[in-house]
Amino acid sequence: MAGEMMAREQCVFVVDDDEAMRDSLAWLLESNGLRVRVFASGEAFLEACTDDMPGCLVLDVRMPGMSGLELHEKLQAVCPGLPVIFVTGHGDVPMAVSALKKGASDFIEKPFNNKEILRLIEQCLAADREQSGQRRRCAEIRRRLGSLTQREREVMDLVAAGRLNKQIADDLGISIKTVEVHRGRVMDKMEVRSVAELVQCMMEASATAAE
Repeated sequence: MAGEMMAREQCVFVVDDDEAMRDSLAWLLESNGLRVRVFASGEAFLEACTDDMPGCLVLDVRMPGMSGLELHEKLQAVCPGLPVIFVTGHGDVPMAVSALKKGASDFIEKPFNNKEILRLIEQCLAADREQSGQRRRCAEIRRRLGSLTQREREVMDLVAAGRLNKQIADDLGISIKTVEVHRGRVMDKMEVRSVAELVQCMMEASATAAE
């Protein structure tokens, strides 16, 4: 149930063992119209998270049990796209910088300015929305590719390679008319109007598969 609720809309997830800090951040974020979920430990958050959690994570570096850095590393396998802002004490800055190199979005030192953390959070939420849009587009492209027949895939690959209809016909041992029919179906199913658009879709699909 918790996982389902977390996946519906963007949310700011706060993980900090300091109850006062959790309450303060929750009040600040909610008073600015943001949806918030708070967790007292990395273990509790890890237990509740899913691979599709729109929003961002505000994470304390130092916590008993699982540290913020350890949680961040584990999240790379569970929900790698979730933007993370580390909250650090002065002595934790080198650790936060190390986390940035491992994919964290940013860090902020205690005591922090409310406007500054709100700015960082808004940046992370905007980045998350953009990533979500890209993921939806990639999923749609994969769906379109999945609707193609084997022959249509062969024709598509040759069209994208710049082969002319006559050349494709020779390559596949079929008539030019048949190539034209398959080519038209490919363009319809892929929902593109030009070879350039078709190639762009294929490149996006390839990039996603490589990730």
